[in-house]
Amino acid sequence: MPSVEVYRRLRTDAGLSDKDPEAVALALPNTWHGVVLSHAGRPVGMGRVIGDGGTAFQIVDICVHPAHQGRGLGGRIMAALTGELERRAPATAYVSLIADGPARFLYEKYGFTDTAAHDSVGMYRVMGPKSGSGGSSAEA
Repeated sequence: MPSVEVYRRLRTDAGLSDKDPEAVALALPNTWHGVVLSHAGRPVGMGRVIGDGGTAFQIVDICVHPAHQGRGLGGRIMAALTGELERRAPATAYVSLIADGPARFLYEKYGFTDTAAHDSVGMYRVMGPKSGSGGSSAEA
């Protein structure tokens, strides 16, 4: 897995949201399987599988530095992550992910389909700052 600093840099360089360093430090050791791709000794892409190890998994943090996009690296990351899931996850495990924009076409190549096709809808909640109003932030 990448360091906290590399994780944050890869995410922001690829246009994903930044994450709090303390939250990242808590999250990375809980990775079920992770992939980091490097070029000339510098990390340029990553992806992780998180989950309970038996019934539910999620593919997260797929990103490739813009200077290295369009070279099949996203596919290499997905192949490594799905390959490990096929080797180690139980056959009844549910694997989910959130597809942003045209990334859906990459994920479809690895067997992922829209949840709406099964009367399900993907949902999320981002835990926002704690306040007396009981509100939460839903900014991804």
